[in-house]
Amino acid sequence: MTTTLFRRVLREQFDRLAPQVRALHTVERETVWRGEATITRGTHWLVPFFALTTQLPPSATNVPTQVTLAPDGDGETWRRDFGGARMASRYRAWNDRLVEKLGLVEFYFSLGEHDGELLWATTGVRLLGVIPLPPTWFARVRCRERQNGERFESLVEAALPWIGRIIRYEGWLEQA
Repeated sequence: MTTTLFRRVLREQFDRLAPQVRALHTVERETVWRGEATITRGTHWLVPFFALTTQLPPSATNVPTQVTLAPDGDGETWRRDFGGARMASRYRAWNDRLVEKLGLVEFYFSLGEHDGELLWATTGVRLLGVIPLPPTWFARVRCRERQNGERFESLVEAALPWIGRIIRYEGWLEQA
């Protein structure tokens, strides 16, 4: 039996995640989750450039959302659809971290569990997979996942020190 990606990265912490958070991250075959999200992009003039290079969706309120998760070899591909705005990324493990390739950028995350929630903290970023960017720039790129009732909820925030908010999106999902 293959150990799923998030279980490999989180190890014993995985079992302490809330049931819906654990369910979303137990990807053994292609799985679809559906729900709603509210997306808020920042207003700095560089935000459209960052959005283009990482496929970030436009601002929207309570937009129908679908996330398709699929294992692929040693990682997972996530295809998100925010009311027709599509964003895809690929995840893989690297040492004790999770790496997300999103457009032209690779994010390195440290994952941790706290009170059943999954917390993501950025520990490194590479442009085009080879050019390291200062990690301090990305200290405000983070994610929180939790269970509320029977739903999975997430909050993703990305901000840079000299620009402010790039994007913030939060919402809920249920397995389809």
